[in-house]
Amino acid sequence: MPTNSFYLKVEYYNYIKALHLIFVVTWFAGLFYIPRLFIYHIEALAKPSPEKEILANQLKLMTKRLWYIITWPSAVLCTVFAIWLLYLMPGWLEQGWMHVKLGFVLLLFVYHGKCHQIFKQLQRDEVKYTSRFMRIWNEVATLILFAVVFLVILKNAFNWIYGVVGIFVLAVLLMLGIRIYKRIREENPEA
Repeated sequence: MPTNSFYLKVEYYNYIKALHLIFVVTWFAGLFYIPRLFIYHIEALAKPSPEKEILANQLKLMTKRLWYIITWPSAVLCTVFAIWLLYLMPGWLEQGWMHVKLGFVLLLFVYHGKCHQIFKQLQRDEVKYTSRFMRIWNEVATLILFAVVFLVILKNAFNWIYGVVGIFVLAVLLMLGIRIYKRIREENPEA
């Protein structure tokens, strides 16, 4: 029969898990929106003065606030609560799905780091990427999110062949969507 300390640990675990999930959501919100702001900034720098300067300054402020007030704190807090969960449930580190999930989380940190590099460049109005590249780059976080959510929900039931094929199909569909949207924008710039 479970003891009171077991129930306390389970309830305590659920609070930590809830906080972890909240900061996963806010971290991804920042990672989904920041490349969109990068696109607008890159396109603004191609406009004539004074529109260029007005838009660039506003977008610098917006990205700075998003990056330092939402995205970075969310990444840190998400990580703190994830480590806390692993401390409470160390057995997870013995499971294959968790190893793969942690691999995707490592990719997410690499993505975050690259976004930080692009953020710093654009703060100096240095454009090293096209807006088209940034539209594709914007989808990397989506692919990572899909992979992590399916791994966490399905755990050992995850079929690797279907999973890998599914991620590739999703990537192809996202690229197709980007191309279709580009055509629509070329025909109607207000779209």
